[in-house]
Amino acid sequence: MTEVHIRPLAPQDSAAWRRLWAGYLRFYRAEVPQAATDATFERLLDPDSDMACLVAEQDGQVIGICNYLFHATTWSTQPFCYLNDLFVDPDARGSGAARALILACEDAAKAAGAARLYWTTQEYNGPARSLYDTIVPRSSFIVYRKAL
Repeated sequence: MTEVHIRPLAPQDSAAWRRLWAGYLRFYRAEVPQAATDATFERLLDPDSDMACLVAEQDGQVIGICNYLFHATTWSTQPFCYLNDLFVDPDARGSGAARALILACEDAAKAAGAARLYWTTQEYNGPARSLYDTIVPRSSFIVYRKAL
């Protein structure tokens, strides 16, 4: 297996990003309207958007995605970076792509002057949590959310 390369999302990544996005949604048993998927991809490419995406590439194939965004916060004068979605193709798990994507997202957050990088996962996502626990201790916060 060759080295994993991390780079920003490019317009020609549409098919790969959509395939990985669909896998991510399946994993979380989620449904997103096609219009939201289309708008998300466009925003990820828009340099004026607060959203961005990194991709992990190996042997010329996109094997992972990391969608993230910056937002203002009442806790700092600097923005926070939220790693919104992280997914690696199941066939590429163990390649180091997920760790590389998180660390590259951290670098992007630092470069943008963010004060914090954070993300969430489901409690049942043991394999991901095992990785995350090697990067940073989990917080004590519990997330509540209400659909509107």
